[in-house]
Amino acid sequence: MTQVFVSMGFFPDDYFAGTADYIAKLQDADGAIPWFDGGPMDPWDHIESAMGLTIGGHFDQAKAAFHWLKNHQLPNGSWLAAYKDGKVEDGTRAESNFVAYIATGVWHYYLVTGDDEFLSDLWDTVRSAMEFVLRLRGPQGQVYWCEDTTLGIQQDSLVTGCSSIYKSLECALNIATRLEQEVPHWATARSRLGNAISQHPEYFDRTWDSKSRFAMDWFYPVLTGVIKGKTAQNHLKSRWSEFVVKDLGCVCVNDEPWVTVAESCELVMSLLTAGQYQPAVQLFSWLHQFRDEKGVYWTGYVHRDDALWPLEKPTWTAGAVLLAADALSNKTGAAHLFRNESVVTSSRNASMANSNRE
Repeated sequence: MTQVFVSMGFFPDDYFAGTADYIAKLQDADGAIPWFDGGPMDPWDHIESAMGLTIGGHFDQAKAAFHWLKNHQLPNGSWLAAYKDGKVEDGTRAESNFVAYIATGVWHYYLVTGDDEFLSDLWDTVRSAMEFVLRLRGPQGQVYWCEDTTLGIQQDSLVTGCSSIYKSLECALNIATRLEQEVPHWATARSRLGNAISQHPEYFDRTWDSKSRFAMDWFYPVLTGVIKGKTAQNHLKSRWSEFVVKDLGCVCVNDEPWVTVAESCELVMSLLTAGQYQPAVQLFSWLHQFRDEKGVYWTGYVHRDDALWPLEKPTWTAGAVLLAADALSNKTGAAHLFRNESVVTSSRNASMANSNRE
């Protein structure tokens, strides 16, 4: 098994150059980043890939990815579920966590580059996106998962999706604070959303089978800062044996033998958020057996069958690898973002709340 131990102060640039270059190579001329060559793209994975470009130093291409979002934003502030070759591939809905994620990507780019002009340029896009998302709030603070373009708002919520939105609201508030924009209702919405996720599981999965078999439902509340400190450590420990296969990584669901690289990378960052640095280093070291000779990572591995599956190398998996490597090594100015070290509240009535940075 190939192991690479990425740790604080050590980011092997040559080792990961091909990972970032792969995303850059697959990016379309208009800035869109498909899942793979000839594949579709969706807003969330597009942004995950764009953050990989940023970490890899492909700043012009990362900016082009965000300008694609700016240029394709609908009048209501959203993007549709999927696009391909410059056209809508799936126009059935706009998913709330997909739409919100632009705030995370834009703030990430700013933390790496310090580009105030970029931040100002994307502000209206971020603001419109967040206002769309907040229109999908439920009465208890949860955010409904999508607006169906035919049937309207679909009134159920996902733990993973809402946790991602919680992080995006953090980033949106950071942007607003930097630009001296007052959005106190965003701070209120974030607080209520965090309370819903952490205290009221009954608000989620009301109209479909529970998603608790998915690893992301387990660790996303930790990754995004909803659950913190010792509570976060205990939360991860409580289901570790369900999801983590020693020397391989994290499975996507607890009832299938399918280890996935992207989820494993997100679990790495969740461990960092919970202050568990050494387990994070070890988990990340297992994943490099699932990359090719050019530094590109496969989606996952079915250990029961000793088979890579599917035979795809998604750009968003490359993005997740780079985000985890950055968080472990402190390579860029955004490394702390997915260690949950920066929360700034922009409000007329609330004081700024900042978590400690290393």
